[in-house]
Amino acid sequence: MTSEQLAQALKLTPVKAEEWIDAINETCDRFDISTPERQACFLGQCAHESGGFSALQENLNYKQESLCKVWPKRFPSIEDAEPYHKQPQKIANKVYASRMGNGDEGSGEGWKYRGRGLIQLTGKDNYRACGEALDVDLLENPDLVATPQYAALSAGWFWDKNRLNAYADKNDMQGLTKKINGGTHGIEDRIARTQLALDTLMA
Repeated sequence: MTSEQLAQALKLTPVKAEEWIDAINETCDRFDISTPERQACFLGQCAHESGGFSALQENLNYKQESLCKVWPKRFPSIEDAEPYHKQPQKIANKVYASRMGNGDEGSGEGWKYRGRGLIQLTGKDNYRACGEALDVDLLENPDLVATPQYAALSAGWFWDKNRLNAYADKNDMQGLTKKINGGTHGIEDRIARTQLALDTLMA
């Protein structure tokens, strides 16, 4: 894939495409994302998940009302949510405490291992497993996942672990989206982004 193709497939500026092309090609080679269909699905899903390759860290800047809606078990009332209002670090440490290998709220691991990458890598267990697979210490260097190389490679690791090439081969956008998102949120946008990438790669 060339940087010109990547720019067209994702509607990126030439400079932005240049930033990403090596990471995308390395990821596609490493994880057998090897056909136009697989590459288009990977690019389309990653583009949706990251807001067009622009958001590489989870936005946890929630208002108290939103906290109650998004995490009702963690914040059953406005009063419970009020101390966390628009405080991303405190929110991450609360909502990701004692889950996914993280320690308790006081450990700070919810924030340290918050979502990063093109398909957000979240939680200490996932950072450890992904780092071992990529032969890099992501437990000590979690911010690497917010750089183009490891944002792409961690997404490729997730893609491979969940055998998503098989869904791409069948053009099963619903199955693919459910594996990534847990539901079908934003599926129209995912399909549109994937189709643009496929048209570009097949041209």
